[in-house]
Amino acid sequence: MTITDTVPDEFDTEPLGKWSEPVEFVVDRERLQAYARATNDSVASHLSGDFASPVFNVVPAFQVIAPLTMDMPPAQKRMMGLHGEQDFRFHRPIEAGMTLVTRAMPVGITPRSTGSLITVRGETTTKEGEPVVDQYVTVFIRTAIAPEALGEEPPTREYVRDAEPLIEITETFDPDQSFRYMGASGDTMPLHSDNTFARQFGFPGIILHGNCTFAFATRTVLAHTADNDSRRLKRLAIRFSRWVTPYDTITTRVYRAGTSENGHSLYSFETALADGTLCLSDGLVEVAE
Repeated sequence: MTITDTVPDEFDTEPLGKWSEPVEFVVDRERLQAYARATNDSVASHLSGDFASPVFNVVPAFQVIAPLTMDMPPAQKRMMGLHGEQDFRFHRPIEAGMTLVTRAMPVGITPRSTGSLITVRGETTTKEGEPVVDQYVTVFIRTAIAPEALGEEPPTREYVRDAEPLIEITETFDPDQSFRYMGASGDTMPLHSDNTFARQFGFPGIILHGNCTFAFATRTVLAHTADNDSRRLKRLAIRFSRWVTPYDTITTRVYRAGTSENGHSLYSFETALADGTLCLSDGLVEVAE
């Protein structure tokens, strides 16, 4: 019997289209500094904790979005989730001392041949209501086949990139990268810390958080598209195509991709493992001049 011959899995669809209760997050300078160190960031304003590095925007939202994506799949499949896509729309950077307020809403469940995507929309503002970031997060639940598609799919990304990359950077991780990222991000799923647990779910051992790999790639993107100024970023999006271990070598390539409708510069990017397999794909960044 193949996966596609199995009986469709029942998802909890009750939260679809409903906003969660808002949750506050106090931005501590030491937390911003820890996140920068956990992702080997070298930007002075990130290391000082003055501004959050771009991917830190997942952290205030994690405590709201993660429970939704954990509770909606069938109970026996809840540990089969992997980050599918991340799409940020930035209004302003996060700064130390802010109190942020995040709410989230599941907007769609989409069955695929080997699992299903849950798509969640998150909105983060200051306590006074100033928009900070909107984001779409998808989680792919392996082997869980929803009976039908409901709601929305993730937003599309349209661009035409140059044939040759603007820049290509190769990097390695530290052996303790996953543990450092776990502490700084608050994502303590044992797939990232327990080899025995990870092997039970088909991995060779612990895997890195997808957002840790994303943060590494974003360092390259930010340096070569926005002069390391996160205030210029307007959109940052990626698809997580394959899991990564702390022992992998990655190469990030950035391409020019024209201009957006509002006149911002567009760049495409992707990250590959040593054998050429893409672990991050369909990346898009929109940069204000």
